[in-house]
Amino acid sequence: MIGIERLDTFFTILIGMGTQPTSLLLLFGATLLGIIFGALPGLTATLGIALLTTLTYGMGPAPAMVALLGIYVGGVYGGSYSSILINIPGTPAAAATALEGYPLACRGEAGRAIGATTTASCIGTLIGMLFMVTMTPIVSAFALQFTSFEFFLLAFFGIIISGTLSSSDLVIKGWISGFLGLFLACMGRDPLQAFPRFTFGFPQLESGLDVVAVIIGAFGIPQIIQVLGGTFCAGEARQLTKVLPSFKLMVQNSGNIVRSSLIGVGIGSVPGIGEDVAAWMSYGAAKNASKQPEKFGTGVYEGVIATETANNSCIGGAIIPLLSLGIPGSPPAAMLLGALMLHGVTPGPMLSIEHPNFILEVTAILFLASIAMWIIGIVLARQVVKVLRLPPQIFMPIVVVLCIIGSYGLGLNLFNLYVMLPVGIVAYFMTEMKYPIAPLVIGYILGPMADENLRRALMISHGSFLPMFTRPVCLLLLAVILLTILSQMGLFRWLRQRRHANRQGTE
Repeated sequence: MIGIERLDTFFTILIGMGTQPTSLLLLFGATLLGIIFGALPGLTATLGIALLTTLTYGMGPAPAMVALLGIYVGGVYGGSYSSILINIPGTPAAAATALEGYPLACRGEAGRAIGATTTASCIGTLIGMLFMVTMTPIVSAFALQFTSFEFFLLAFFGIIISGTLSSSDLVIKGWISGFLGLFLACMGRDPLQAFPRFTFGFPQLESGLDVVAVIIGAFGIPQIIQVLGGTFCAGEARQLTKVLPSFKLMVQNSGNIVRSSLIGVGIGSVPGIGEDVAAWMSYGAAKNASKQPEKFGTGVYEGVIATETANNSCIGGAIIPLLSLGIPGSPPAAMLLGALMLHGVTPGPMLSIEHPNFILEVTAILFLASIAMWIIGIVLARQVVKVLRLPPQIFMPIVVVLCIIGSYGLGLNLFNLYVMLPVGIVAYFMTEMKYPIAPLVIGYILGPMADENLRRALMISHGSFLPMFTRPVCLLLLAVILLTILSQMGLFRWLRQRRHANRQGTE
């Protein structure tokens, strides 16, 4: 926990940064750049940090961290713009936001939805920052308990909860969609023995499918086809609504915010998972905890608040193992690790000795970045909502160009376009048959983690699953998975109905 002296040092650092015009200008500029990167499909926070790292080479460690953390926070938040306005996630971390954000925009509440996500993202970042500075040793010790079996079960659980995202039809359709995404993730050379799988003789498939091309294809192409068919938001959606969220709405979601923040910090502190998984996990938890889960998917504020709180609180969680162990908790944090080492800062157990106040400096930067993100987000909301006022005939060709640039731009690989189109066509027909697309994306994102860790665990145990049943964390995850499957299959509801019928029979 923070002592009085460290608290005094933190406020001294915070005031020092907050009163320097150059630091504030750099922070606001980097945060705005991050929001732009996040809002444009295919330009992620990871790419933003990677590009900005080279530009900070001539800076000192402190101003470099101001710029890099600003674009990190802004990039994770910025993806919610395109998710809400056009149902195309700007980043993988915002894919879950589209499930509720776009229906809200279609009801004419795009401004209020963006205001709610902006406030939730700010709160989530602050809570993640608080955990980062106060509970780094505890959370890091828990993260170290995860071995290959735990990583596999965590990924498998993420695919299983896909069934909760398909409330309009059979639960099994969500699982089918999720395991289809898992199959797509297995294409290419396996990461352990480099053996080609499901490449069908195409050498371009040996490196697998690019995640950005899959996500843009799965969400973008169906949306473009639907617009061509005349199903784009119209009428009420074009009206500019109130941007600032009501105090009552945030108070009503206080429990949701706390739960989602804890999920985000917990997922972020486990190395290698990231903000996108935290968003899906919190969305599933919010739906399971809701009194009206059947309304999810039609535009509920609990959903967008849960996802945006979790993916931004995951930033603080991902920095915990980065600073204390030198192990990044997410892909953007991995880029941050390279930037730190470039500036002569080596994360790990010796960090607090070599740079005693570095963690407090990072904490102060995250605090200021969250405030900058909220101010810029609220100011920009009224402008970006006007996107819905453009006629679809003018707007959608721009979206098509952005989808093409987003798929091709990451790696300058033309084959990504050949991936995006068939994935999008398949996703469109799945949507028409009421198969949810979100679980497919979840399965694809979690697929590599599930595949690699299961195979590694079995190689270590010589093909035996017994070690899975001897580890406490594994047993906890297995129990959660079993309860999730039974609840989604309606067993508990059937037992309650049967008990109620027996009670009535005895009366």
